Amino acid sequence: MTIQSPPAAPAVRPANGLLQLRRNVGEWAGWAWAGFAFLVLALVMVLILGWVFQAGLAALKPAALSQPSSAGNGGLLNAIEGTAITSLGALLLATPFGMAAGVYVSEFKTTVWASIIRFLSDILVGVPSIVMGYVGYIIMVVTLGWKQSVMAACVTLAVIALPYVCRTTELSLRQVSMSLREAGFAIGGGDATVILRLVLPSALPGVLTGILLALSISVGETAPLIYTAGYSNYMWDGKLFGSPVGYLTGAIWTLYNDQTTPGAIQLAYAAAFLVTILVLAINVIARMILRGNQIQRA
Repeated sequence: MTIQSPPAAPAVRPANGLLQLRRNVGEWAGWAWAGFAFLVLALVMVLILGWVFQAGLAALKPAALSQPSSAGNGGLLNAIEGTAITSLGALLLATPFGMAAGVYVSEFKTTVWASIIRFLSDILVGVPSIVMGYVGYIIMVVTLGWKQSVMAACVTLAVIALPYVCRTTELSLRQVSMSLREAGFAIGGGDATVILRLVLPSALPGVLTGILLALSISVGETAPLIYTAGYSNYMWDGKLFGSPVGYLTGAIWTLYNDQTTPGAIQLAYAAAFLVTILVLAINVIARMILRGNQIQRA
């Protein structure tokens, strides 16, 4: 009886040097292009921020922060107040509805309503803000008779911010471990108890990040406020309906196109500086919260 030796393994062909070279060249080219694109983007941002900071700081005077435009001495207090009122008002309207929608889409994602909410949220993100402003003008300013007012502006900005709060809430809740939910159900907790007492507190840093990003979007909007808030050189009179209000982005547009008032362009630079600082500060705080949450999870 002869013992047959197992068949020899097929010889491994040496790596194709030309193919490996092409892969290396392609990888190097990709990294080089990514680095070049990053440098171009960083350069553009530095130039824009440098120009805004240089021109804005030179034009920013104590009167700009302490006097309204109606005082006639280059004040932006009315615009600062209006930006704070409309942005925070929009956030108060958008946050509860956006969080509720995000919770539903995350925790009941297999239902038909969850698919509908997710689809509508994606649609709202893609709608231009000027279209939102025009729709708000037709519905609230004209049809409902609110006129250009704080309430019309807040509702319009809330609709713009709503999908961002919804999607960030959904994504933050999905990052919470399923074992936490299972543990909550195992000790007898219902859906509401598990979501509100276990899941939502664990995802709160991510949810808060989305809320802050929605706030920065509201601060930087112009087109929807032109239709809904109008513009006023005076301080807000406390009325929610029938009373226009000033805002910083509107001050930039109005003052930059004002060729009759001395120092109007410099004041527009100061308003641009304030808007940029606000948006940067909000985004930095949001990133810090998100980064701290990621480190905590790690």
